[in-house]
Amino acid sequence: MIQQFKKIENLRGELILRGDKSISHRSVMFASMADGVSIIRNCSDSEDVSSTINCFEKLGCSFEKENGLIKVTGRGFKGFSVPDSELYAGNSGTTARLISGILSAQDFGSIITGDESLSSRPMMRIIDPLRNMGADIIAGEKGFMPIRIYPSKMIKPVNYILQVSSAQVKSALILCAIHLEEESIIVEPGPTRNHTEKLLGLKTVKSDEGTKIFCSKKNYPEPFEITIPSDISSASFFIVLALLTKNSALTVKSVSLNETRTGVLDILKKMGGKIEIEYLKEEKGEPVGNIKAYSSELKNIDIPESIIPNIIDEIPILSVAGLFAEGNFKITGAKELRVKESDRIKSLCHNFKLAGVDVTEFGDGLELKGNIGNEAVTLESFGDHRIAMAFGVMSMLMKNGGSVNNFESVGISNPKFVSQINQLIG
Repeated sequence: MIQQFKKIENLRGELILRGDKSISHRSVMFASMADGVSIIRNCSDSEDVSSTINCFEKLGCSFEKENGLIKVTGRGFKGFSVPDSELYAGNSGTTARLISGILSAQDFGSIITGDESLSSRPMMRIIDPLRNMGADIIAGEKGFMPIRIYPSKMIKPVNYILQVSSAQVKSALILCAIHLEEESIIVEPGPTRNHTEKLLGLKTVKSDEGTKIFCSKKNYPEPFEITIPSDISSASFFIVLALLTKNSALTVKSVSLNETRTGVLDILKKMGGKIEIEYLKEEKGEPVGNIKAYSSELKNIDIPESIIPNIIDEIPILSVAGLFAEGNFKITGAKELRVKESDRIKSLCHNFKLAGVDVTEFGDGLELKGNIGNEAVTLESFGDHRIAMAFGVMSMLMKNGGSVNNFESVGISNPKFVSQINQLIG
């Protein structure tokens, strides 16, 4: 599907987004693991989270949707049913990688598959450390999907230093480790999103090696209730559009302001973005607040590589902000973009080149110089939701508007993107 976008004159109003995708995934998983009924409010309606729900339904959990909430009946410690077929994770790397940690500790075997995109993403990053814990787990050809897991009586606690800065790898190890009486220590050299630690109430200690995370069976989830805050990654597309559009004022309400996720706001404010934060409350250790964004004149800045893990999902929309900002936009240290839903460095460079922008591609990033020189193009999503939304925003900033091919991929994280835009430009 080719989605057409008109140039917009301003963006005004308030927006309430569905729940944060990362927190939604984990809430569904932990509720499924708990022994009893949990209540999840404002769960993400993305295709990725639906994949997680579908996997746990096949493991014997029940999900009742009513009045904007999901009532989850979990199976308790090692209480899952043996799945009667493969567990299909769709496009969701979070589903595939985190559930691998859970299933590695079960007393039955399982197979995890995914769509074409997920099946080209690296899985050895979780398989090797899980094997180090004693898991009997293998990947398909070249370390890709499917993942096959066999029951193992050799699972043991570890003191493990993460080799990849990845919340998914960290979480997979934690979710295996909480099936053991003895304590594991997982050391994270650099910070990544910490929703797993917050939701499970894990003890963390700063050290010279990095952050030490302590986990054992005492951290195994019990039934809970949660209202999931809005997704800051989804919010970032609307925030950038408001900053770059004249006479705009936007409020995104009840957003997760987790310290490992707000790097995008820090970068945009340093670029001159007029952004205000209003803290409201905490939800299961997660700070929640409103974000207000106003029309701004942006200037590009040096983006330190140390912040990359915090902004990895927002780099596509930050690159669009950088294109319309004063000066050149440059980002490096982001090799992880190569193994997302698409090769996002390649995807970004392809589209910017189509639009006539002077682009330099690096192995771990890109640099943009100059302005849009060719507006009569259809941009490509590459089946990647964040690429689709980033170039949807760029299209709305072009003088004659623009279009994005295969825009339906936005359903992976925010299927209501277009209707939300229309609500704000009314």
